[in-house]
Amino acid sequence: MANAEKFRNACEDAVLLFTKLNREEQADIKSKLEYCIGSFDHDGNPIGLFEYGAVALNELKSFKAKYPRKVNKTVLVNLEKYLQN
Repeated sequence: MANAEKFRNACEDAVLLFTKLNREEQADIKSKLEYCIGSFDHDGNPIGLFEYGAVALNELKSFKAKYPRKVNKTVLVNLEKYLQN
């Protein structure tokens, strides 16, 4: 599996986490990330996916600092790992 596809799956996990958290202040990031996932599925261009994946990672890190038990560490690790590659 290509690195962009792995990152796409990590972003999808982040969307599921945003859905589970159900916080109004994260709705915009979630919707943009969903759009980028759909766009990547359609045309294979990962530019937006990497851009909003980084935004999602930062948001989830901030949220985890306040509420450590509500964010699965695996989601953060996968986002970081595939974002760096």
